[in-house]
Amino acid sequence: MLESSVQFAVCAFIIVVAGTLLTRFADAIAEITKLGRLVIGSVLLAGTTSLPEITVDISAIRMGMPDIAVGDLLGSSLANLAILALLDLSNHSQGKMLSRQAAAHALSGSLSAALTAIVGIGLLTGKALAEYAVFGVSPICILVAVVYAFGARMIYLDQRIAMKEVPPEEPGAHPGMTLGKAALGFAVCGTAILIAGPYLASAAGRLAEETGLGKTFVGSTLVAFSTSLPELVSSLAALRLGAIDLAIGNVFGSNAFNMIILLPLDAIEPGPLFATVAPTHAVTCVAAILATMIAIMGQLYRAETRVRFIEPDAWLIIACVIGAMALLYYLPAL
Repeated sequence: MLESSVQFAVCAFIIVVAGTLLTRFADAIAEITKLGRLVIGSVLLAGTTSLPEITVDISAIRMGMPDIAVGDLLGSSLANLAILALLDLSNHSQGKMLSRQAAAHALSGSLSAALTAIVGIGLLTGKALAEYAVFGVSPICILVAVVYAFGARMIYLDQRIAMKEVPPEEPGAHPGMTLGKAALGFAVCGTAILIAGPYLASAAGRLAEETGLGKTFVGSTLVAFSTSLPELVSSLAALRLGAIDLAIGNVFGSNAFNMIILLPLDAIEPGPLFATVAPTHAVTCVAAILATMIAIMGQLYRAETRVRFIEPDAWLIIACVIGAMALLYYLPAL
């Protein structure tokens, strides 16, 4: 128990430091390349902070624990939305939820919700679609990859149009930083997160073994929140930098990227992944979609005044997350 606790604490510290620096380098890359914080946050930062999920879930599949892997991915999406809600509660903003470009973020959020819905359908129809697998990969996973590619392209084009219509962000936030230095620093921090993430999750899994809870619940809660630590740290760092678009893009982008990870997992799993795992994972899918829709409505709704800690959209998201975890806990352990 003590060894696992120390391992968890050390890995968490490494991820906190690396995640903070990672956000600074990502912000510098967005400024130097002129791609914008939303695109960098939704694609580059989101993909990097999702690295722990990739390594942890591949290891879980190889150890014969597909429910841990799928539960981690879907639970991480819920954890990311809880992070978004907590950021909203801690940030005093006028009007739209955290964002000054609500329409663009609504597009990114809608993409993550659509991908999660497709995965939910795959979970409910896994056995029926198993015979239509292509080289061992479910057609649902292939559809997720295609929709993600088109969605990412749409967000990129939308941002290019938006940047022509609004004044560019003020330069000079990272004096002396070159693209080479920013890219190198980003790569080093990403590598640190990639290495520390699996050890963090494995320590969390060992700490949870004595609870007697099902793999679906453990994967969707403790392991998921552990692998979401990079998103939490990066989003908090972005908020402190004033890079709000980077923070919210990271959350929605990570949720969309999590669904893509199911493709290599399905290829590695000896049998059809969606036919193997418990259908109760669909509960997490529905909760993630509902929480995402609440976040999007919070972005688009134009409130005249908003009071810190009195944010109905944020509290509703938190309620969805807690409700989903409670439902998974009371469902039969799987």
